[in-house]
Parts: sequence; structure tokens; C-alpha cells
Amino acid sequence: MRITLLGTGTPTPSLKRMSSGYMVRTGDDVILFDHGPGAYHRMMEAGVAAVDVSHIFFTHLHYDHCLDYARLLMTRWDQSGGEVPELKVFGPPFIERMTELLIGEDGVYGPDLDARINHQLSIDTFEWRGGVPPRPRPAPEITELRSGDVVEGDGWTLTTASVVHVQPYLVCYGYRLDTEAGSLAYSGDTGPCAGMDKLADGVDVLIHMCQYISGTEPSEAYTKGCMGHLELAELGKRAGVKNLVVSHVLEQMDVPGVRERLIREMGEIYNGNIFFGADLMEIPIGAPAPDAMR
Repeated sequence: MRITLLGTGTPTPSLKRMSSGYMVRTGDDVILFDHGPGAYHRMMEAGVAAVDVSHIFFTHLHYDHCLDYARLLMTRWDQSGGEVPELKVFGPPFIERMTELLIGEDGVYGPDLDARINHQLSIDTFEWRGGVPPRPRPAPEITELRSGDVVEGDGWTLTTASVVHVQPYLVCYGYRLDTEAGSLAYSGDTGPCAGMDKLADGVDVLIHMCQYISGTEPSEAYTKGCMGHLELAELGKRAGVKNLVVSHVLEQMDVPGVRERLIREMGEIYNGNIFFGADLMEIPIGAPAPDAMR
């Protein structure tokens, strides 16, 4: 299992940190978790094409977690010669409606799809890529999840749990992925909650939003729906996490010297491995080890 951080930032536009996106390669599957603005570009930088992606799981439908979904849908369909299996899409309620609004007959990209299916120029391109007309419309397999749902894949199992973020406006989930090689939990966006405690219990890797420096939060609502660095350290300790990845990082945290202080403070609570996440960082399942001196 290979874990790559595609986007470790927030909704704030940044050339350094794209918005939320994570990739796991296990067996023949390429699984994405969220796909916010810029995550698609980072995926290409990691050497993965849209046609390689088999599954995508959305934690919630804030735009910084799903804006590149449209690009993934359209590019994956357009770049294939019709032989690529349909994308398997999972997420909270409204993901089916969102997909329809994007690529349905009356969707945002409906006219684009009609042109690419019917104009001879596009038919020629489709045939050049190995396709045989008539060209079918994209038809991703959509599954709307409920808390507690389990998805069985080829050599992996995914578990869903509700987490606390911006309810009742959006349904928000965290996920746990278990494979023979190891286990991963991903928070999406949440503050401290029982659902994330359960998902994170004993995992090899926990990727968790770390939105702010504890003690600087503007309101009680903020502490309930987002995670501070000390609260995240407490979760890592409580759950017995082996590798803890700080992500969804605000600019206040991303300052030389400040980063190191925060890691030190977290290390006083949590004694596992701490990764201050960065775009395109690969996270090991086991303990990180230094290379030999050369």
C-alpha cells in the first residue's frame, strides 16, 4: 500500500499547498480520498493518470474537498478509448445529484459531452484512442454511504463513520481503509469526536485535519468542528496510532520555526511518528528510517 498526499492545504488558494486530496495505491486499485482544487494536478505530478483511478471516496462536499471531481470525471472519460471500467464513486448524500448536475443530459457539461459523442472530429479522436463508436456517455457507479457502511474491495475493506464538522448543512464522514499491508484512517474535516476515535483505533497511519494552533480558536463552534494541534496529539495517543500525519494546514501553522515548535509540543503528548504533511509526500506504513550516509 502506497499513500501519497496530494493536497494538504485549506480553501485558501496556494501554490505550495493544494486543497484536500489523498491517494492510496493498493493492488491494482488507485483509490482517491477527496479531490479538492489542485489535487488533480498533484496526482499527475505523482505519475498517475485519471484513467488509472478506480475508486474515489468523498468525506463531505465542501468545495475544497471536491472541486476537481469534475475534472477527474471528464478527463477520465475523454482520455479512454472506452475500455476503462467506470469510476466507482462513494460519498455522502448529494454526491449522486452532484454527479448528475455535472454530466447528466441537462448537466453543466451536457453540451460538451454531446459534442464529444456526436461530432466527427471527436469520433475520430475516440477511434484513434482505440474506441469503437457509438461512444457511450460516462456512467460512474455512484454509492451514497451512511455511517457504519462497509465497502469491500479487492484485498481491502473500507469503513465509514460520521464525524463532527458542519452539520446539519453537510453530512460529514471519516474513513478507515484496512489492507493486508496495513491500515489507514482519514478524517476529512472534523473536531474531536467518537467516530474518529473508533476509526483511528490502532491504525498504522492517521491522516487528520489540523486546522489551527490550539488556543487560537475564535469560537466554541470552531473547536467542535475543527482540530487543533494539541487535540490531534491527544487523539493519536488515545487511539494508539503509529504514524500521525498533520494536514489541512492553515497559514498560521506553516511558518518556519512555528512548525517545529508545534511538532515538539505534540511530541510531548504523542510518542509515535509525526509527519507535518506536504503535497506529494509519501507516508510509510512502518516507521520512517533514514537513508545511509553516502
